[in-house]
Amino acid sequence: MVEGLIGKKIGMTQIFDENGNAIPVTVIKAGPCTVIQKKSKDNDGYFALQLGFIEDKGVKKIKKPYVGHFKRANIPPVKILREFKFDETSDVKEGDQFFVDIFKPGEKVNVVGTSKGKGFAGVVKRWGFHGGKASHGSMFHRRPGSVGASAYPSRVVKGKKLPGHMGNERAMVKKLIVVQADKENNLLVVKGAVPGANGGYLLIKKVDFNVKFLDRTSKE
Repeated sequence: MVEGLIGKKIGMTQIFDENGNAIPVTVIKAGPCTVIQKKSKDNDGYFALQLGFIEDKGVKKIKKPYVGHFKRANIPPVKILREFKFDETSDVKEGDQFFVDIFKPGEKVNVVGTSKGKGFAGVVKRWGFHGGKASHGSMFHRRPGSVGASAYPSRVVKGKKLPGHMGNERAMVKKLIVVQADKENNLLVVKGAVPGANGGYLLIKKVDFNVKFLDRTSKE
């Protein structure tokens, strides 16, 4: 068994439960993902499975170092490669495929993606500052205020919340509930919103995933 899959955000919609309550959900195309490389502690220093996200559109151009990498796994080149933890006691080998049915309805998952870019933003939008009064005569509306530190240390401390680039960074939403897992269409439906715009790539990981490795200690 593997920790998770690579997916692509399709968009948001809503479904209705048996009581007629509307539930906001996100539809994700999750998998199929093929094992490109099985990493071990002896060869790579750690255990991991490198998965490739299989899409309808193939990759036309590929860099030469990757040609042999995909050829060894006997699959066509893919655009997205990511690594996941796996249970080494399971019989997994290069070329195997994982589908969306590794997730079950009711299960909780963590979804990792790239948040939407907002461009340059002030402190009110970027950090949620309260701002000054909006009344007539106020000279302090949406400014950050004093950022100095008097005589000591006489500089702006590192990490100070200031205006700047907002969004377009790695973000994770934790413990989203799986509503549906459609293996036939490779669709995963989770409750709530996930990071990023439609068409963005995601990592869907199991919350309760216990890694087990084989005992490789030699017994004399």
